[in-house]
Amino acid sequence: MTHTDLPLDLLREYAPDLPVPDDLDDFWRRTLEESRAAGGEVRIEPVAQPITELVVEDLTFPGFAGEPVKAWITRPPGDEPRATVVEYLGYSGGRGLPGERLAWAAAGYVHVLMDTRGQGSGWGSGGDTPDPHGSGPAVAGYMTRGISSPDTYYYRRLFTDAVQVLDAVVDLPFVDAARIAVTGVSQGGGTAIAAAALSPHARAVLPDVPFLCDFPRSITRTPEAPFTEITRYLAVHKDAAAEVLRTLSYFDGAVLARRITVPALFSVGLMDEVVLPGSVFAAFNALSASDAHIEVYGFNGHEGGGFRHWHRQVEWLRARF
Repeated sequence: MTHTDLPLDLLREYAPDLPVPDDLDDFWRRTLEESRAAGGEVRIEPVAQPITELVVEDLTFPGFAGEPVKAWITRPPGDEPRATVVEYLGYSGGRGLPGERLAWAAAGYVHVLMDTRGQGSGWGSGGDTPDPHGSGPAVAGYMTRGISSPDTYYYRRLFTDAVQVLDAVVDLPFVDAARIAVTGVSQGGGTAIAAAALSPHARAVLPDVPFLCDFPRSITRTPEAPFTEITRYLAVHKDAAAEVLRTLSYFDGAVLARRITVPALFSVGLMDEVVLPGSVFAAFNALSASDAHIEVYGFNGHEGGGFRHWHRQVEWLRARF
């Protein structure tokens, strides 16, 4: 692998002039108001599993349109309010088996791992949340499902789920509402950006090699999937480029990041062929947060800093929470 984008000094200054829909705020306000009005039950149930030193629970909460979405809660024993980390998953992964991710809880946090609707069959141990919405013609994958309109686009539903899970956990007795962070790798990082931009409950954001940013440049320059799903779609739907780019502008992390004011810790791999470094810096440089840092892994691809970066995340978050 080689460096896949601009030199680092130019990346630190990269701030593309991205289109911002005139009705962006109205779109997301309407979307969230409609889903909250749909109601739905928050349920926490015990689950049979082999972990004995931590509490593992099955969370169901109302997501987009009130539809049930699954998550795992993993936490230290006891009901005293703790700092909480809500994690979103990478592309095509699901929440897996109970107890599969223990690191955040072992570090003393309440860890909430949100399932990804309709995904969960590409890696890991599977997912449990369906996406009961069809779409028009689409390329295999999730990037072009419903892409002809922001109202029907797949990521409208996923980003709404990401906000709704914060609504669901903020009042739990073992969650400290003033110390809730959102995080995730790749698609999970892009989703964390959206959640921090759209929810008042996110008090810190830690996107790790975040996907779903700077769509206009990413779909023309990124050599690896999943951005290439959009390229393939436009190669067939030759007159749809303006329509598609308009839809994507409502979900672009480099646009939504402008609304983030809470502390932020990003990461980027300069040899990343899945998420170009420029797209990560486009979002990072757009932040409105005064407390923002990006960890640069100069000789890594989409794996970024791996578990070493998790150590950095814990150190950074403890200094703020």
